[in-house]
Amino acid sequence: MMIPQNEAELAEILASAKAPLNIQGGGTRGFAVAGDTLSTSGLTGIELYEPGSLTLVAKAGTTIAEIETLLDDEGQRLAFEPMDSRGLLATTGAPTIGGAFAANASGPRRIQGGAARDHLLGVRFVDGVGGIIKNGGRVMKNVTGYDLVKLMAGAHGTLGVLTEVSLKVLPKPEAAGTISVSVVDLSAAVAAMSVALGSPYDVSGASYDPAAGLAHVRVEGFAQSVQYRSGQLAQELARFGAVEEQIGAHELWQDIRDVAGFHGQAGDVWRISVKPSDAVVLAPALQAEALQFDWGGGLIWALMPEGSDLRARMGQTGVQGHATLVRSSQKIRAKLGQFAPQPAPLDVISKGLRQQFDPNGVLNSGLMG
Repeated sequence: MMIPQNEAELAEILASAKAPLNIQGGGTRGFAVAGDTLSTSGLTGIELYEPGSLTLVAKAGTTIAEIETLLDDEGQRLAFEPMDSRGLLATTGAPTIGGAFAANASGPRRIQGGAARDHLLGVRFVDGVGGIIKNGGRVMKNVTGYDLVKLMAGAHGTLGVLTEVSLKVLPKPEAAGTISVSVVDLSAAVAAMSVALGSPYDVSGASYDPAAGLAHVRVEGFAQSVQYRSGQLAQELARFGAVEEQIGAHELWQDIRDVAGFHGQAGDVWRISVKPSDAVVLAPALQAEALQFDWGGGLIWALMPEGSDLRARMGQTGVQGHATLVRSSQKIRAKLGQFAPQPAPLDVISKGLRQQFDPNGVLNSGLMG
């Protein structure tokens, strides 16, 4: 394993690379592509933190735990709620801030605060031929020019290796409240979550657990406001079933974020993004062993029998969306592909981008097409 200690060492490695490399952050991903492993775990440290400006700059290998500890001391947080996938994927290591943005890892709060990429202000990265590229800035107003920042978020290391990220952080709320509704089925759950999300009460989480028969809705903010909004939502959602109000429920939302219900269970895990209303049509057709719904029904986690071609079942329903194979054996991943094939026009664009940033095909080759 190659572990460069600074950006210059990383650039030298990539400039001289003659074969594909497996780009790795904190080692929590649970699989590897072909090639020697190149880890960013040596690129650590918080370069700048200005609580008053709500901005932070860190090297890509800095652990999320270190950043969250620093933010917590100032009453702030990473608002995009990045997932900790170690339990789901049965991996070790430590999630890093670079890995979170490379995967665009976004938790339940995405429906309110946006995805990880929406909190990214600037990046430094090294492309496939060793070129060092900087884009964006260190403050929220300095984001002019070509938006390579958004391009790098979710590229999974296929266009460049992140070395530094600049991001915005937000204050932690004074209080949080969770309204849990006992619902009869998925259709009722989606309807209840849609009512909550369409309300004026600034919902920051909307999830459904079919095993428990409960839809959960979260509100955050000042204590008095949370109390009022929770009460109003409880009244509006009572028509769907019995309602329970909780203060905080941090562990519940952490379990939702990390898909704790699938931890330790055998089978393949898929992550599906669809319109919330389509979840009602799609879910029965999947024939899954277990399901979990987030983002008001727009994000579906499916635990499937090993080797199941979920995309084929999805295609039979006519539902449009994206299905990513998150956990499986290497053999099944090679057969089905981690990411769905792109439509021809998008595939042309993607190949053009990879040719521009990684002409020698050394960065996580084959991962995204």
